[in-house]
Amino acid sequence: MTTTINDYYQPGWREQLHHCPACTWQGGSRQMEMELHDEQSQYSCPQCEFPLLIVQHPDLAAIQAAAAAGNAEAQQQLEILAMAPRG
Repeated sequence: MTTTINDYYQPGWREQLHHCPACTWQGGSRQMEMELHDEQSQYSCPQCEFPLLIVQHPDLAAIQAAAAAGNAEAQQQLEILAMAPRG
């Protein structure tokens, strides 16, 4: 079963243990194969490539809300966005 994370800033999703239903592998997102897309990232089993996790990328409003709530990662992301050239 593929898990979808709609709130990128949800605590613990990176450490959550996943069990692949297609083979015997189990582990966390950092051990999976990641495929980056515009609006989401897909994490797959490193043994059989079964998609185990989909993480929706946050929009600007979600980044700002998480930063205002004290999320350090969101605050860093806002700093990076502030440095981007405007055109």
